[in-house]
Amino acid sequence: MEITRLHVGPRLSEAAIHNNTVYLAGQVPDDTSLDIVGQTREVLAHIDRLLAECGSDKTCILSCQIYLADLADFDGMNQEYDAWVPGAHSPPRATVQAKLANPDWRIEIVVVAAQR
Repeated sequence: MEITRLHVGPRLSEAAIHNNTVYLAGQVPDDTSLDIVGQTREVLAHIDRLLAECGSDKTCILSCQIYLADLADFDGMNQEYDAWVPGAHSPPRATVQAKLANPDWRIEIVVVAAQR
């Protein structure tokens, strides 16, 4: 059984690949001063970069889990998310409100994708 891990740190790997499936760690914004639209845009860019590094892209996402610190940000997050997801490739998705590890994070997104 071969598992490839990328950007391995002491606590987590940013990505793991097994059986042509890509698993990303929860992606969070770097710039916590941004509003929900900016934080969402930044997180989606992290996802694009990691998926490309793993031989995948957003058209291959199998599932998406979105964690919002406040559901009042739902519409702002969807504004950016809807512009990002190719219409014919919208994946199964769950969105929940959660207390995130950093109180300045407004969003965290986890995706699983197939390799191309």
